[in-house]
Amino acid sequence: MFHRSNTHDSRRSRSGATVVEMAVVLPVFGIFLAGLMETGHAYMVMDVLNSAAKQAARLGALEGKTSAQVLALAQAKIGGAVNPSDATVYIKDGSDFDTPGFDPTGISYSGLPDIEVQDAEARQLFIVRIEVPYNDVAILPPFWIKDITLSGQAVMRHE
Repeated sequence: MFHRSNTHDSRRSRSGATVVEMAVVLPVFGIFLAGLMETGHAYMVMDVLNSAAKQAARLGALEGKTSAQVLALAQAKIGGAVNPSDATVYIKDGSDFDTPGFDPTGISYSGLPDIEVQDAEARQLFIVRIEVPYNDVAILPPFWIKDITLSGQAVMRHE
């Protein structure tokens, strides 16, 4: 009354298809997983850069602190995620941003004038910016993203 198929034979005939499907899907899944890990790592590095810039700028806002102390704190804070020698730390005068009609689009932060935070006037705007080339912090060789710079910055007023 009931017809029972031989499940052993049907499994054997599918074993070749399973290998082919796995050969197609596994590399695609691996590339997706590697890209996900690399993207997560890049965001983690940017978060570390932003946090270090914010903490360094808070230190620089205090009376009597020097730009050298701000630089040292920034480098110490990024040391867990980035080699500090790979990063560039800028401590720049941000007074141009207070100018009415100033257009900040396309600004070159390295072109802004340097500032010694110890000599800054009260309420003077300054910027702490940390940049690191993506190629120097990538987990995998950066074959799909090249020549990108990851950065973090904080803008603060001197007390």
